[in-house]
Amino acid sequence: MTDHHELDLEREHLAHLYDRLDEERRRVHDEYTAALRGEDGEAAMDRDVRVRETASRRRRLDVADHGLCFGRLDPDHGEPLYVGRIGLRDRDTDEPVLLDWRAPAARPFYTATGAHPEGLRRRRQFHTRGRDLVTITDEDLTGTGEPGSDAALLAAVNAPRGDGMRDIVATIQAEQDEIIRLDHPGVVVIEGGPGTGKTVVALHRVAYLLYTERARIERHGVLVVGPNRAFVRHVDRVLPSLGESDVVFTTPGGLVPGLHVTREDSAPAARRKGALTVLDVLAQAVADRQRLPAEPVPVELTDTTVHLGVDVAGWARDEARASGRPHNEAREVFVEIVRWALTERAVSRIGRDALSAADRAPLRVDVAAEVAAHEGLARAVDALWPVLTPAELLAGFYATTDDPVLHRAVGDAWTVSDVPLLDELVDLLGADPAAERAAAAVRRRDAAEQAEYAAGVMEVLTLDREELDEDLGVRVQDLTHADVLADRFTEVDTRDLADRAAADRDWTYRHVVVDEAQELSAMDWRVLMRRCPARSFTVVGDLAQRRSPAGARSWGDMLDPYVPGRWVYRALTVNYRTPAEILAVAVRVLAGYAPGVRPPESVRATGIRPWSQRVDDDPSAAIAAFTAEEAGRAGTSVVIGPPGVPGTVPASETKGLEFDAVLVVDPDRILAANPADLYVALTRATQRLGVLHAGAAPAYLSRTEARTAARASSPTTGARTVQGACSR
Repeated sequence: MTDHHELDLEREHLAHLYDRLDEERRRVHDEYTAALRGEDGEAAMDRDVRVRETASRRRRLDVADHGLCFGRLDPDHGEPLYVGRIGLRDRDTDEPVLLDWRAPAARPFYTATGAHPEGLRRRRQFHTRGRDLVTITDEDLTGTGEPGSDAALLAAVNAPRGDGMRDIVATIQAEQDEIIRLDHPGVVVIEGGPGTGKTVVALHRVAYLLYTERARIERHGVLVVGPNRAFVRHVDRVLPSLGESDVVFTTPGGLVPGLHVTREDSAPAARRKGALTVLDVLAQAVADRQRLPAEPVPVELTDTTVHLGVDVAGWARDEARASGRPHNEAREVFVEIVRWALTERAVSRIGRDALSAADRAPLRVDVAAEVAAHEGLARAVDALWPVLTPAELLAGFYATTDDPVLHRAVGDAWTVSDVPLLDELVDLLGADPAAERAAAAVRRRDAAEQAEYAAGVMEVLTLDREELDEDLGVRVQDLTHADVLADRFTEVDTRDLADRAAADRDWTYRHVVVDEAQELSAMDWRVLMRRCPARSFTVVGDLAQRRSPAGARSWGDMLDPYVPGRWVYRALTVNYRTPAEILAVAVRVLAGYAPGVRPPESVRATGIRPWSQRVDDDPSAAIAAFTAEEAGRAGTSVVIGPPGVPGTVPASETKGLEFDAVLVVDPDRILAANPADLYVALTRATQRLGVLHAGAAPAYLSRTEARTAARASSPTTGARTVQGACSR
């Protein structure tokens, strides 16, 4: 610790930095207001761009109050460098007064050691509360003074959990920093056991990429895919807390706009739908809707009757399929050939004896128009080659297939495994050209009406031109033109990038983060690769935690088909969340089902042993006692159990989350259903773990503290215990 004089000096310097922050906020606010008012006479589109740019800068400044400056670097030579959440410059000299944590010059704050000081003699850490500096901690890097400590890191990991994941910008560790700043244009796979911080490292990597490659990434944004909605709510504050908001958060069940699916398939169905062989099933389902008539369809015209039979329909179908177009677009080929063939057949019959070749031309025009307008033929064509939507086709297939694995009575009872199939069908079916032409016509009509209205306004203005010229001292023509006025009436999309991207299935992102990636199927990866043609990914996972039957068994199997030679692997080996006492229990479970996996090492021990209690019948009383006990403590807690146990949530819904205290109910049932689920359940706690088991204690609980009855303490601070739902 340093003396009070040093503390006062740093408090004074921090106050100056906050003054500079407030000045910058006022300046950007004025720019934002001017952009909203259009004070520079910009066109609507240019003004919209400037509004969004200044709004983004405002957000980055607004998050800086908490932990604006959290450290200082003292080089061997030169002035100290201050490191913080954002970068600030002196208003007069434009020299940096605060380094953004992502700047190259700030990297030694995370990586310098006594053995490799990187040109530094001291690292100083600030511990603040709001805008107030509470204490400072110095770390000597010369090897001659008092060594530093991990006080900031330990304070962070020991602190009670609140709402959502917190950023680690002030406590990034060296192995994490190396991954965050990794210069690799393709796919980066980050693997680590529970509590290693892989998720928060991935999110900080996004913030770093947005800092270093903002021009490339910001216009198209970033997609973050997490395992479930609770996880998304848990992490969606990290990037905004770092000033980055052009990010879409979703789950595998939300990758198709308009869908938010959580229901899961049976293991056989999930396995079948997740494999690439399902592409053949989808292609055949589409082909099965391209039918031939069972009997010739009569088409009664004014002067003759022709029939649509297998000969014409088969020829039309072959030509439509050979066009290579998606189903709905190939329908135009089918329709064109059917109409042409029936027209020629009718013309041939009507004019066989009475008309010359020259006289047949106008007849052909009349017959073609009559064939095109024939309602019976239109109904027949709709039955043989209907316009299809992905939902209609897939629901109908599930309801009618005789495949026992894929059949279900309610075809559109969507599951997470259906989402990539629905997405695939968007490309297999294509758009409805007729509907698109109608929509385009509406847009042209609206534009014409806006132009006509603007021209009318200009006409009214020019009637009083002399009066306006005299009153304003300018000509009306100098004020505006009809096309400019019409542009002002054009509706501008004012949604944030994230909202626009989330609603657009064809939106492509510049970077994608995939968390719990070991759960994704081969079909899921097709969706994600479609969303990011540049193949820029941060992939986060742990193969030892895989529970999906369609998930990854190796990273190469999933990634090599798309990015061969363009993906790199990095491992995190230190567990920052789970105390050593709790991790020891989880490691014994891991060794039972994945003996070759090396578990992470815990960075801390709390001295609090996990406890276990035998409950052979109804566990509700023990659960209630745990809830009461945790109500007297700060932080969060959760009760995890197998399906069907009241007052518990399944382990799958807690993946990626963390709680101060965890109670695991009936671990052997969880283990029997999926060993990885028990491993996940046992590694959610940051402080305390309890286990309720039936029968004799399993071997993996041999080192826990055995309880004969659950203890309860009177509530004092109101901790939140989660039962039947997930919380952070």
